Amino acid sequence: MANTEGRGGPVKAGREMGIEPIKSIRIYEEIVRQIKAMIAEGRLKSGDQLPPERDLAEKFVVSRTSVREALRALESLGLVEVRPGEGTFVKKISVEALIAPLALVILSQREAIGELFEARRLLEPSIAALAARRATPDELQEMARILAEQAKEVAAGRTGLTQDGQFHAAIASAARNQAITRIVHAIMDLLAQIREESLNTPGRPTRSHQDHRRVLEAISRRDDAAAAQAMRDHLVAVEALVLGPGARGKPKGAR
Repeated sequence: MANTEGRGGPVKAGREMGIEPIKSIRIYEEIVRQIKAMIAEGRLKSGDQLPPERDLAEKFVVSRTSVREALRALESLGLVEVRPGEGTFVKKISVEALIAPLALVILSQREAIGELFEARRLLEPSIAALAARRATPDELQEMARILAEQAKEVAAGRTGLTQDGQFHAAIASAARNQAITRIVHAIMDLLAQIREESLNTPGRPTRSHQDHRRVLEAISRRDDAAAAQAMRDHLVAVEALVLGPGARGKPKGAR
């Protein structure tokens, strides 16, 4: 019997729902990618029931075997749960659950690393500005304590990596936005190895501490614009060190 996948009415119906016909050889992985995107974008929410296996096969224009493999993969990732006799439901999802399984793939691709740095440049200056408006005296004191510890680490010839992460986390916490805080933590975790390597570059720990001091000084003055600029300058310097001069802001496929 000829394979009729990709013909007829289901294609149009699927596209109207935002589902793309499968082009990848590893079909189930493409199904996983599309369903994860629907969850990340809010088109599928916690508690939502997925369509039956047969309906998904028609909408994705694939075989039911591919759908079953995709659902098993999504279940193993903790994104859905299969309830016998009821169906498949979207679980309560954290940002970390969506991002963490991609860590090894992302860190093996220089272009993807650049995208993570771009995400930091888009997010963290605004977070620093929010912290300048919202940080409490206790939070400012905690940031100062972290930087004092970082100074000791750097003076002892160490990288201060722990304090580096703590400082960025403290700023995110002071911004009073849990969604932003979780995203920043997830990105920082993905870049942990690269951050450590950059801090092993001669002179980088001292420069990092100096950058952090400028950020904290601006936050302490309640100068949101200066805090954002100081954070932006810091991130641009780190990105240039890791990816090389001129890498910042280069679009995908650019030469």
